[in-house]
Amino acid sequence: MSTGFFQVPNPINEPIFSYAPGTKEREQLANKIKELRAQEIEVSMRINGKDVRGDKKIAMNPPHDHKHVLGYYYEGGKKEIQDAIDSALSARKEWASLSWEKRAAIFLKAADLSATKYRMELNARTMLGQSKSVYQAEIDAACEWVDFLRFNVHYATQIYADQPISSPGVWNRVEYRPLEGFIYALTPFNFTAIAGNLPAAPALMGNTVVWKPSPQQIYSADLLMKILEEAGLPKGVINLVFADGPEAGDVVFGHKDFAGIHFTGSTKVFQLIWQKIGNNISNYKSYPRIVGETGGKDFVIAHPSANVPALVTALIRGAFEYQGQKCSAASRAYIPKSIWSATKELLIKELATIKMGGTEDFGNFFNAVIDARAFAKITGYIDLAKKSSGVELVAGGNYDDSKGYFVEPTVFVTDDPHFVTMEEEIFGPVLTIYVYEDSEWEKTLQLVDSTSAYALTGAIFSQDVYALSEAAKVLENAAGNLYLNDKCTGAVVGQQPFGGARASGTNDKAGSYLNLLRWVSPRTIKEVFVSPEDYRYPFLGN
Repeated sequence: MSTGFFQVPNPINEPIFSYAPGTKEREQLANKIKELRAQEIEVSMRINGKDVRGDKKIAMNPPHDHKHVLGYYYEGGKKEIQDAIDSALSARKEWASLSWEKRAAIFLKAADLSATKYRMELNARTMLGQSKSVYQAEIDAACEWVDFLRFNVHYATQIYADQPISSPGVWNRVEYRPLEGFIYALTPFNFTAIAGNLPAAPALMGNTVVWKPSPQQIYSADLLMKILEEAGLPKGVINLVFADGPEAGDVVFGHKDFAGIHFTGSTKVFQLIWQKIGNNISNYKSYPRIVGETGGKDFVIAHPSANVPALVTALIRGAFEYQGQKCSAASRAYIPKSIWSATKELLIKELATIKMGGTEDFGNFFNAVIDARAFAKITGYIDLAKKSSGVELVAGGNYDDSKGYFVEPTVFVTDDPHFVTMEEEIFGPVLTIYVYEDSEWEKTLQLVDSTSAYALTGAIFSQDVYALSEAAKVLENAAGNLYLNDKCTGAVVGQQPFGGARASGTNDKAGSYLNLLRWVSPRTIKEVFVSPEDYRYPFLGN
């Protein structure tokens, strides 16, 4: 029984290891990668705390070495999805009734396990299974995942502590109940941290979850589930399932107890999900919460006063870290004519120094795209741009999938600001630049705002404070995360709550209390100490 008002440990962002040559962590991680590459694991679904294997056995391969087998997972179907829902609903009452500090302790323990005992394996699995460089894996699988766990506990206490005022003789209070039903977490391949947070955040607030990760992320998802269970997560609270997306959706979105979805993925899929929920709305016990972060066509716009070396660094990091496979990645840039020559020269020079290859070599800044489907989509855009008039290939443009799905960091410049690669999300290492006349700064700002259906991230580079302020105002609705004189990627939990609007999602800001609020259904309670015993009010007197 709870007997106090508890203060949780004050969260701080998990320190990032450097993995510089000669460091202890570099040696530990290299050894863990070698160990994992030498074995094949088998991954089962986890339903009601038990291993469950579907009938379909599927290999897990490193995108940068796709003939190598890391192991196999066993995909299920509608039966397993239904079993997972039943498990979540069965576990809901006991989990929701558990005092909040006991739930919090589980996720705080998972954070410590992830930061220490399992840090190297989390990074190694992310590097091998998702082809992330050592730094990209560290800031994701280790640090951001740990930050989500610790900061979410902190935000949950803030929510619970937010209480109404009371008048004399009355005690008003608000209970933050979990939603009635189960939550469906549908998670992406590109961030291990997001894949873990999407089921963990609703669970922290007392909900029970059916979690379907991306097939390309199952190798690391398996470890996340093991960590949560080792931390004490009771059976049935989070149920890990592998199934075909539409097949799973038929069961989930047709169930009367479906209470909400926590989603990160493509805009098209999210819109189809929303439509399906709308078609079934009369069948649900409650109106489901729809929380989603989808795509982006993220911009960088430079003013003539921009610092060129800083701009070039932001373009390279923003567009090409993790092969451009971030929802926040820079994929369109607007550079004034007066600094284009210097920008182009430095950009080409710096791109020529980038090493590309497998993640096992820590000297590689750049690795492979996630799979054959992504490779075909990205290279299709590159081929189209190469043969289009008014488009110049500035750097890269080559690709090879014989060993891994490698696509060079590619930069185009176009004289058409509405060329297809300026407007459509590619989700790969392709940056398209439009060079504008310096006198058309204001016009170009309007162009940036109106070109894309998305509104996730964007960056403005200017040493002119008035221009910076003007751009931020014009682009007020063009990005949910706006960066001034910095790259448009790299949001940190607790510092830059992440999410966008328009076609980029519901902007519920993962990494803040705003997201957690979506997973509770408040109940207001008014308790009167001495109840009235006469219906008559004073104004009724003679």
